[in-house]
Amino acid sequence: MAAGGRASGRPAKKKGPSKGAGGQGRRSLEGKGATPPAEMRHWYKEKARTERIAREDRGGARRPAPARQRRSEDAPEYIGGRNPVLEALQAGVPSNALYVAQRVDNDDRVRDSIRIAAERGIALLEVSRDKLDRLTEGAVHQGVALQIPAYDYAHPSDLVELAQDAAEVPLIVALDSVTDPRNLGAIARSATAFGAHGLLIPSRRSAGVTGGAWKTSAGTLATMRVARAANLTAALREYREAGLFVIGLDGAGETDIGDVDLLAEPLVVVVGSEGKGLSRLVREQCDVVTRIPMQAAAESLNAGVAAGVALYEVARHRRL
Repeated sequence: MAAGGRASGRPAKKKGPSKGAGGQGRRSLEGKGATPPAEMRHWYKEKARTERIAREDRGGARRPAPARQRRSEDAPEYIGGRNPVLEALQAGVPSNALYVAQRVDNDDRVRDSIRIAAERGIALLEVSRDKLDRLTEGAVHQGVALQIPAYDYAHPSDLVELAQDAAEVPLIVALDSVTDPRNLGAIARSATAFGAHGLLIPSRRSAGVTGGAWKTSAGTLATMRVARAANLTAALREYREAGLFVIGLDGAGETDIGDVDLLAEPLVVVVGSEGKGLSRLVREQCDVVTRIPMQAAAESLNAGVAAGVALYEVARHRRL
């Protein structure tokens, strides 16, 4: 019998199942999944930070900060932005500390702010931009922020005494449901320009003297006293009993501001909110409810603008 080859003389080993790769080859073909979004890549933080700094230097808007708990009334406030900080320091606004971002791009405003802070003995602190973001609640700060103490409000009667001490006819501006601090700051600016002796605001449902109000006022809140009343209606009633006339400023008024014959008298001008105007109880305390004549195309004016127009008219009548 022919042989296919030489026999080994040992029995043949039974062949069993071969050892597999455990699926490694199949998984290698699946790829690494979807491309991760930009915010998960290692370079994203530095790129976002660079873009944010460039946007701040251009004065652009920042992404709004998340909602936070209500600030305590005795907590300090912060003014952010190179121009507002410098204006506040030049106006002598009471200040606790000047915060400057690390590696800030110095210009004349930053250098002047640091110089004035040093001259006034205000603490100078170098912090990260993230900390400035938190302090200013996401507002555009351009690398600088000024910490100011909680505002020390006057009593409503103090505003009349200020006019009496100056031997002047009292002029007080009251705010009814004006909730935007920027409007309060703008009204303070107009009130200073046209010779008012103070602002009166209610304790509730009203803007207060915050960092936003300081910023818009361009430093005028350093000299314009703000009083706060637990009940605005009661405070207006007391002013009337003290001999002051109260005129309300409302788009639904029946008399034009220029036709009111009380503007040269001791006066309280009440400014209502842009949306709701004067509240019913406040309206009842007014001797006259007046309006600013406008073209029909304009439904209403911003509260700050309306106050400025009315105060100009009061000042014009008092010069006659």
